[in-house]
Amino acid sequence: MKISIKIRHIFSIDKATFLDIFIIPILATSLAITLGLFLLLLSGESYQTALRALISLFVGSFGSVSALSETLTASTPLIFAALGIAIGFRAGLFNIGAEGQIIIGGLAAVIVGFSFELPLLLHLIIMLSVGAAFGAGYAFISGWLKAFTGAHEVITTIMLNLIAFRLLDFFLRLPFIQKEGRNDPISKSVLETAELPRLLSFIDPNLRIHAGFLLAVLAVVLVYWIIFHTTIGFEFRTVGTNIHAAKYAGVNSSLTMILAMSAAGLCAGLAGASQISGVLGRATSGFSAGIGFDAIAVALLGRAHPIGVLFSGILFGALVAGGREMQVSAGVSLDLITVIQALIIIFIAAPILIKSIFPWFFPKT
Repeated sequence: MKISIKIRHIFSIDKATFLDIFIIPILATSLAITLGLFLLLLSGESYQTALRALISLFVGSFGSVSALSETLTASTPLIFAALGIAIGFRAGLFNIGAEGQIIIGGLAAVIVGFSFELPLLLHLIIMLSVGAAFGAGYAFISGWLKAFTGAHEVITTIMLNLIAFRLLDFFLRLPFIQKEGRNDPISKSVLETAELPRLLSFIDPNLRIHAGFLLAVLAVVLVYWIIFHTTIGFEFRTVGTNIHAAKYAGVNSSLTMILAMSAAGLCAGLAGASQISGVLGRATSGFSAGIGFDAIAVALLGRAHPIGVLFSGILFGALVAGGREMQVSAGVSLDLITVIQALIIIFIAAPILIKSIFPWFFPKT
């Protein structure tokens, strides 16, 4: 009884927060999908095609065990990376560098994955920890520049992304990393002891959902606790709300910004490591696949709240998985999913618009 009361206290959400992190994203997503289908009709497609596309979108994301597996697999790195971006938002930092941090974390993880023969659990812990550490270290650069030189984190993280792309191409061609007998930039495969176990292999070995999703959910709980129930989380929020007031209250704003950016990179590094360990098994020049940029949208949709990030990450994973089915079954281009994602962000960026369109969901105060 005491444990359940404590858990409810930790995850207590007031009505305003509930509306912000659940109702607005749901309405924004529904409106975006509706407009996306309307654009499909304007392009000359029939009502039957639009209806088939909508059905395929839902069937391909939640319509079977296989579809759900693909949705959760696609959502795992998005949740990790978006959590990091949400931490940055809370501290008043706009981390555009999740893509580069994913690359650096994933590259470090894959090297550990094929270089050492270790017991299964130990190998996984070391591999994921190294990926997280390198992601944090890469983000630390931008945090330090922000704190001590005033360099804007948007600029520095964009530049660090470009550096990470080229570093990846360079390292993948080094003899001790590049796969034997290959001339293209591709790494050796990680050992079996460095692979995250698949959760539903007892049902079907082809179901790709892996233990990384459980780690992502655990990360959501941990980040929620840090942000809302620890001193450092309070300092993150204080600096993000009003840095001058935070300094007046005695908060070391420079250290806080560095810690927030490093924490963001740690989460992104975990995204890269989990993608390598759970899905890809090796690194290629495009293994990050834009996850770091999509994670910005996930963090915005989740209103920079850890619980919101969890559900928005699953939603974006569903759009990815359902989009593939939509393309196959309805013959609709995946570009429509990109349009829907963009519309979601537009509506999330203008919550007043959502409240005006759906006023009955938002009681007047």
